[in-house]
Amino acid sequence: MSKKQKKVLSRILVSAVLVLLFCLIPVENQYLKFALFLIPYLIIGYDILRKAVLGIVNGQVFDENFLMALATVGAILLGEYIEGTAVMLFYQIGELFQSYAVGKSRRNISALMDIRPDYANIEVDGELEQVDPDDVEIGTVIVVQPGEKVPIDGVIISGNSTLNTSALTGESLPREVIEGDAVISGCVNLSGLLRIETTKVFGESTVSKILDLVENSSMKKSKSENFITRFARYYTPAVCIGALVLAILPPIINLLIGNPADWSQWIIRALTTLVISCPCALVISIPLSFFGGIGGASSKGVLVKGSNYLEALSQTKYVVCDKTGTLTKGVFEVTHVEAETWLSNEELLETAAYAESYSNHPISRSLKEAYGKPIDTSRVSEVEERSGHGVSAVIDGKKVSAGNTKLMKMLGISYAAPQKIGTEVHVAIDGNYAGYILISDIVKPNAKSAIAGLKAAGVKQVVMLTGDTKPVAEAVASELGVDVVKSELLPADKVTEVEYLLTAKGTKEKLAFVGDGINDAPVLSRADLGIAMGALGSDAAIEAADIVLMDDDPAKIATAINISRKTLRIVHQNIVFALVIKFACLGLGAIGFVNMWWAIFADVGVMIIAVLNATRALKYNEK
Repeated sequence: MSKKQKKVLSRILVSAVLVLLFCLIPVENQYLKFALFLIPYLIIGYDILRKAVLGIVNGQVFDENFLMALATVGAILLGEYIEGTAVMLFYQIGELFQSYAVGKSRRNISALMDIRPDYANIEVDGELEQVDPDDVEIGTVIVVQPGEKVPIDGVIISGNSTLNTSALTGESLPREVIEGDAVISGCVNLSGLLRIETTKVFGESTVSKILDLVENSSMKKSKSENFITRFARYYTPAVCIGALVLAILPPIINLLIGNPADWSQWIIRALTTLVISCPCALVISIPLSFFGGIGGASSKGVLVKGSNYLEALSQTKYVVCDKTGTLTKGVFEVTHVEAETWLSNEELLETAAYAESYSNHPISRSLKEAYGKPIDTSRVSEVEERSGHGVSAVIDGKKVSAGNTKLMKMLGISYAAPQKIGTEVHVAIDGNYAGYILISDIVKPNAKSAIAGLKAAGVKQVVMLTGDTKPVAEAVASELGVDVVKSELLPADKVTEVEYLLTAKGTKEKLAFVGDGINDAPVLSRADLGIAMGALGSDAAIEAADIVLMDDDPAKIATAINISRKTLRIVHQNIVFALVIKFACLGLGAIGFVNMWWAIFADVGVMIIAVLNATRALKYNEK
């Protein structure tokens, strides 16, 4: 609890004690009674009165402070000392509770996103010196000790360790890093000492971009928040005018028909109406719900750039995915080796790796990684790389050719047709076919469950768009359970496909495109929602997308959708609950069935219940 909150709490306690004390003391003199109750009233309400006066002076009359001031001052002037003081007392209790709830939500989010480094270590004359991260230039070597946060993005030049990335990704498992690996700011070094050469200034680092994104998310308001803002703008003046009419018109009508005017009764009803009408429950709980939803999403490694995107996500019925890097790892790996009978699979892989030893092509690298042993380049000579076909080389005196079907056809060598899907590398030794190796972009382990999760979340259709060949694309789509697959597409073709889907969907349905945030920038911007996958450390992804998934887990898409829908359910619950209670009490108050104590519940009670409900958005437990 902050100092300000403690001060308010002490005022509440002092005022409550004084009210109880004065209620127990029998005082017949009305002037004395007025003076006694004025003490706790001013103790608890002086700040509200001051804000109301300042609001009038500044031309901002119709707010909750004005309503509370007018209602309570009016009640006291009419001799309702206990009720007037109690209204102000309970209002302050509600405000304190609201302040505490908002502060708690902010602290929770701050804890979840506690990634801002306090300092960076640099070596000066063999000693470590702590400096402000803002003062560290690109190319500076910083030292990160076990238990410290990585302050700035960079590359490890010495050391190996494990990093806790949970604040960024929501992933509890640590990440292994070695010399040469790129690391991003915000991770916590768990074990070994790391020396990192910075590649960015602090202001451009991942941690700064993420913090800026979270801090500014409240600037982009949802339709629900904008509705409440507009509603309060017209609702409050309308209520004040209604209360004025209720205080004046019925007494005048009574006089005209020959009955007693009964001014005090109708003024009390009008004042009760003002207390009931205070829109605090809506004005506070709705933004708090979205704030909690964004915070809850961030704890799962999902960064939402604004409550408008969170609201749109809840309406998502179509999800369009890129294949490479989204549903697959985006890294080529050897998946199958099939050698002829006169050669072992290990010998075939070794031969292919040696033939490709001088090439930097992704396929060549995957072959060398699969072989996994040091390559003695002295065994290799007469290397010839044939663009679009493959390579030829002499290995241990034998002529080796490794490449695609075009190379085999060019050499006039018969080759086997693989039964599995993948990129084929055929190998021939001294003109004799030796076998083939399949290389594939590996499907992510949880991609299939991610698609199932999307359908369970109410997504009507999952579409996969890829530039890959039709057989490969259809094989991946069939394995994962994707509804529609479009293959052999250029970036412009992907935009066309998305535009077609946008025209076919319902007006209240949203389409989300999931890509890497770099190659798919045109599609990300064209869709209703752009979701960046594999965005750990990707500046382009953070800039291009509306929602950023801070790891490679496609299952986070369904998680984000479920969080958004939970948040919207809470928002709608609060809106309906607050309006139903308030309008019911307003109607009953106008005809005299609801007194000032019921008005307190309609204002403070409803606000407390709504705020409590709003805080549920901060937590999301996956089933």
